[in-house]
This record gives sequence, C-alpha cells and structure tokens, in this order.
Amino acid sequence: MAQWTSAVGAGQLARLLASQQDRPAGPGTRRPPAYRALADGIRLLVLEGRVPVAARLPAERELALALTVSRTTVAAAYEALRAEGFLESRRGAGSWTAVPAGNPLPARGLEPLPPEALGSVIDLGCAALPAPEPWLTRAVQGALEELPPYAHTHGDYPAGLPALRAMIAERYTVRGIPTMPEQIMVTTGAMGAIDAICHLFGGRGERIAVESPSYANILQLMREAGARLVPVAMAEGLTGWDVDRWRQVLRDAAPRIAYVVADFHNPTGALADDDQRRRLVDAARSAGTVLVADETMSELWLDEVEMPRPVCAFDPAGSTVITVGSASKAFWAGMRIGWVRAAPDVIRSLVAARAYADLGTPVLEQLAVNWLFSTGGWEQAVTVRREQARQNRDELVAAVRRELPDWEFEVPRGGLTLWVRTGGLSGSRLAEAGERVGLRVPSGPRFGVDGAFEGYVRLPFTVGGAVAEEAAVRLAAAARMVENGGVGGGETPRTFVA
Repeated sequence: MAQWTSAVGAGQLARLLASQQDRPAGPGTRRPPAYRALADGIRLLVLEGRVPVAARLPAERELALALTVSRTTVAAAYEALRAEGFLESRRGAGSWTAVPAGNPLPARGLEPLPPEALGSVIDLGCAALPAPEPWLTRAVQGALEELPPYAHTHGDYPAGLPALRAMIAERYTVRGIPTMPEQIMVTTGAMGAIDAICHLFGGRGERIAVESPSYANILQLMREAGARLVPVAMAEGLTGWDVDRWRQVLRDAAPRIAYVVADFHNPTGALADDDQRRRLVDAARSAGTVLVADETMSELWLDEVEMPRPVCAFDPAGSTVITVGSASKAFWAGMRIGWVRAAPDVIRSLVAARAYADLGTPVLEQLAVNWLFSTGGWEQAVTVRREQARQNRDELVAAVRRELPDWEFEVPRGGLTLWVRTGGLSGSRLAEAGERVGLRVPSGPRFGVDGAFEGYVRLPFTVGGAVAEEAAVRLAAAARMVENGGVGGGETPRTFVA
C-alpha cells in the first residue's frame, strides 16, 4: 500500500525550485554540486510546507527532463534526501517526502510560536499584538455579568447573538452603509467567515482570484478547499490594485470569487483608494464574480490618513460584495470573533450551512465584543493599539535600515506588516537560517502562488524597543549565513527575554 497522500508534478516542482534562486555567487564562493543544490532545494520546500509531507515526488526521469539536468543528478539528490530522512521510497510505490524523526512537522500556514520557545526565539511569524489591558479583562467581566440569561438557553446561535448582530449592523450604518441585523452573521474569526464563504460559493475546482501577494493563511485555506487560485499582481509600492489587470483577469478567467484586502493590505500595507474600489466592484459585477472584501485591518491606520469608503459602499444593491470583519487584528487574536456582512439571502445560506460545520460562535466571547462596542471600550482599546503598532513600526524600520541597508521596503501608513525585498537573497533560505539564530520570520513565497516572491520576507510590527533591535541583528546574521553559502550551523541563538 502506498505511503503517499498527495503528489507533486515535475513541472510544479521545477517552478517551485526555480523560485529559490539566490543572488550570483561572489568571487571565491564555492557552489555546491548540482545534486546537493537540488536536494537542498527540495528539503527547503518540505521544511516550509510548500511541498507537503507524504507527497509523492516525480520519477527521476520526469524531474530530470523538467529541470534539464541528468537523471544521475536527480538520483543522487533523492539518495541524499533519503539518507537525511527527508525522502522515503519503496519499489513500485515511488518516492515521497518525509521529515526526520524528532523534527516537527512543517506548518502549512503561520501558526503562532509555542509559548515555551518565546524565551530564546523572537517570533515575527504572527502579525498579532498582545491583548490590550485593562480592556480585555473588563470586557470578559462585563460578558460574565450578561451571561446568566443565555446560560438558560441551548447556547447555539448559528447567526450570532442578536444583540451583537444588531450592534455590528449599527456600526456599518454609522459609517454610511445602511445595514440590518439580518445582513450580519457572527463567525469564529475572519478565517471562519472566509471558510464559510468559500464552501458556499467556491466548490472544489472553482477559480478564486487573489491578490499577489496575499495573506498566507487564507491562500492555504483556499488550497485545502480545492480551489484553483488565480493570482493578480498588486500595483507597485503602496498604491493598491492594478484595476486594469483585475478587469482582464475577471473577464478572461471568470473566477467565482475574488478575495481582496483593501485596507492596509496584508502583507504589503497598501491602501486602495475610492476610485480603485469603485472600479473593482464594477468589474466584479460585470464578470458575475463575488467580491470578498476583508476589512480586518481597516481600523489600524497609524498615520493621519483620510480613509476611503468601505468596498461595500460601492455596491448599494448588495449583489456583488461580501464584507468580512474581525476583532482579531484591531483588538486581540485570542478574541476569535469575526463577522460577515452580505445580502440577507446570502446570510441565510451561510447560516444554514453552519449546521454541518461549527454550529455557532462561543457565546461568552460574543458578549465580550458586544460589551466593548456598547461601552466605548473598543475605541479606547484600538487607540492604544494604534499607538503601540506605530511605535513598533518606527523602531523596527529604523533597526532594519541600520542592520540591512541594502534591503528595500516602503513604510505603510497602517496595518501590521512590512513587506521587504531582501537584496536578492532567498526568503526561504533566510527563514531557515533565522530559525538557527533564534528568529522566526516567514518567507515571501508563503504569500504567493507557485513560488512567487522568493526575494521577500514579511516583518510584522509586533515587537519594538530592544526586541526590535535584536530581531534586526538576528535577521542580519541570518542574511550573512545565506550569503556565505549555507545555513548548516554556525551561529547560536541567544536567550532573549522580552
């Protein structure tokens, strides 16, 4: 019986490997043999989760043809991977990826670092700040006071607590978007919202257009749902979308769904203006595409900026845009409350589908968010959030510019992330080297499709002060390791208590 659970084609593997090209070697730098470079490339793809564990690899002859190398080179690379525990083979069943005994399985997304590692590893993988106090404690205490009447019910509210749905609808109405509670469904975070939308509109094999780059965890969610991702390149810098390119993709590919982050885009920090929003909604409407607008960063403006109108403001009939919001970024990731704003018939369909998913969202957390919204605690907490993120951003930017002056980026005016071009170095190799010096940083390809953005990393504004300084020092150490031709040892991570 075969031990593999999925397969990677020769062409796909060749594209992923090609994306890992480093800058040209300097004088006197020794390049590894071709088989060693191939083995290292496949190992990196496995460690990053871009090639799954237990994925069947192409036959030696197929991969040799795709890479235009000799079969002997591929055979030697496979043998090296078997010796290191990254490949298993059996006659008649082929070869499939593995991880050596004792190694943790690679994360397919950007899971938070385990708490026990926080003393020695600086975590730049998760774009989330610690809980804002005292508002978290006050919100939970307020929720407990409101809980008794709900405790006498079954506790299942598939659409969300009526009080919270009404409060969220009112908040949209105040923003100039008239909204009824019947247009709101409360979800378990934004991920729960988008998962529900994808299952309703984007069945297996359906095309979903996504920004390129886009949020890594959402891309992986869509892949797991069997979607065919259609990347649409962002405009240069922080200017938002290339709407002409979007219009062409929507017309030619006819995707069922398009997923966008208009407000302080993750990972680039771009902010789409009113005209871009209007034109993209018009293009989606003409193509018959459902436009999913993720607003999780919309309240995290860090500089004085006139915020554009919400994307749904340009869809007054409610037939094209579905809006997703969340408390996770603006307040706290541990508060797993999100919501969907859509036409009432779409909400009814989403609610009906929950009977076969998670049934509903935890009552206590809904009551806590409702307390924040109804008492003014939300605005106070988000104000503190902005101040913290702004200070972290400025300190991290200064530290990276000092330690890595050749790296390029534009400073966004909001959000939580910095999208950095790494001076020609492989983001995947930087991520692996970072682990060795006590720094967790996600590589650019996690935010792309089929190996794009190898020359980038994402740095979130989650650390400041001395921790930001140390993070930049460790990042520079990782860069030196990559420049010197390898990541196999050398520098030892220092214990650092934040």
